[in-house]
Amino acid sequence: MKVIRWILGKIVLLVEALFAPKGVQRRPEAQVKVDQQTAQLALYQFKACPFCVRVRFTMKRLGLNIVTRDAKSNPYKKELLEQGGQAMVPCLRIEKGDGTVQWLYESAAIVRYLTERFSTV
Repeated sequence: MKVIRWILGKIVLLVEALFAPKGVQRRPEAQVKVDQQTAQLALYQFKACPFCVRVRFTMKRLGLNIVTRDAKSNPYKKELLEQGGQAMVPCLRIEKGDGTVQWLYESAAIVRYLTERFSTV
């Protein structure tokens, strides 16, 4: 089973490399503004997870520089479980201006959030 999972993981990574979208081009001052907003975000993910690839495609398409954290290794695995409440990926950690943190699970919800928040910036 591990061999099959390894092979499928390599296929997912190959598909990501071959079909990654082009990022949006912004004026430098607009990109700085977006980068400041994305500094409050972190994506907990597995490299070869197809749902995580979907979110990374959206990040690339929208030109977002969001920190990615490998949830297979500590301390991120522990942090995701203890603070987020679930050991499920992808998960977007959103630190709000008032200091509260929202943990957004499910790739469709994360894609929708990123698209709504950043597609017009």
